[in-house]
Amino acid sequence: MEKSLADVFKGFSKLNREDRLRALLDTGLLQEADLNYLATGGLKDFSLGEKFIENVIGYFQLPLGVATNFRIDEKDYLIPMAVEETSIVAAASKTAKWVRENGFIFTEVIGNEIIGQIQFARVKNFEKFTDIITRNKKNLIDTVNAEVAFGLVRRGGGVKDIKIRSVPRPEGDLMGVVHILMDACDAMGANIINQVCEYLKGPLESLTGETVTMCILSNLVDSKITRATVTLKNVDPELAEKIQEASLFAQQDPYRAATNNKGVLNGIDPILIATGNDWRAVEAGIHAYAAKDGQYRSVTQWKRSGANLIGTFEAPLVVGTVGGVTTLHPTASMCLRLLNVTSANELSRVIAAVGLVQNLGALRALTTVGIIEGHMKLHIKNLSLGAGARENEIPELQRKLEEILFTRKRISLSHAVEVLKEIREQKVSPN
Repeated sequence: MEKSLADVFKGFSKLNREDRLRALLDTGLLQEADLNYLATGGLKDFSLGEKFIENVIGYFQLPLGVATNFRIDEKDYLIPMAVEETSIVAAASKTAKWVRENGFIFTEVIGNEIIGQIQFARVKNFEKFTDIITRNKKNLIDTVNAEVAFGLVRRGGGVKDIKIRSVPRPEGDLMGVVHILMDACDAMGANIINQVCEYLKGPLESLTGETVTMCILSNLVDSKITRATVTLKNVDPELAEKIQEASLFAQQDPYRAATNNKGVLNGIDPILIATGNDWRAVEAGIHAYAAKDGQYRSVTQWKRSGANLIGTFEAPLVVGTVGGVTTLHPTASMCLRLLNVTSANELSRVIAAVGLVQNLGALRALTTVGIIEGHMKLHIKNLSLGAGARENEIPELQRKLEEILFTRKRISLSHAVEVLKEIREQKVSPN
């Protein structure tokens, strides 16, 4: 009988690695082959790497963990996270448990179309240019859907609309930009939208008499926004007020907003990497959206509402569950099975929720104990390794470093080196 995720969540962090894998096997989300693959260290065959990029010399591996306790839209999730930074997985799991026990998470995707851009560097008569494309829009859409995007059309997607924008040039002339809006279904859609734009280049030049300069997708997909909302009930009023003020700081000050959004991406990027999605594209879109009104701002907001604390994440978060690395890389496909999502939109909603929860955990720490106590306590193991401690020396070294952190409120590699030296000297000369 398969275990529920709620059962797996209990005490998961206290299990050793082998027991964690067995627990995941018991959910039915992973299979024995997955456990064998992970036990042997993942990919060993370089032929796959040769297919992805050029001049391959090996693989760079990141630790792959799972965050627990997430309940999103009344469904339980295990969250695979490929990341090297200490405390991200622990903070996500801890904060998700707080939300699970005291509130709920709701998510939605608003809009369906990704954007391709066709640039006309100099348009002689913009009014005529707009009129010609508008009159021929339906035929252009029908033709490109039949010739290029027919696979998407069969699944309910394809090109849905064409829009024309003017962009001013420094010398005062106008640049024409044609936006192609396409539903990529469960693919991220980068390759197919670029093919669509390249295909339309010829017909648009013939119709308008203007010259296309370039064709490329846009990562600022404001036509498809993912929104997540966390509602926490009966929050301590002082804590809620502090988190609200911290959120306002990130809304009003771009210096703080940059660090705030990096914290949100601490939750987002590890899932993108684990599932083989283009984290660079998603980051570019989120950062651009954060500056959409002319000032860079936080993509999250937290506000008090009576006895509740309500947080929202809103930004473009375009991902895929089919095609590319998500399908070809065995770790990525395994992580998608572990997530148990049924569509790209569901994956996007889950990722947004994790980013928002990660942000909540960071703001809670910053406005209470501070970042040092939580983050640095977990960072102590890294310092121990950096100091050169052997496996049997790590427990005592960590304990002594935690004592230093408690009394001095700071810790560094030099502390670890000094304490390790003292430990070794005491073992040589116990008296």
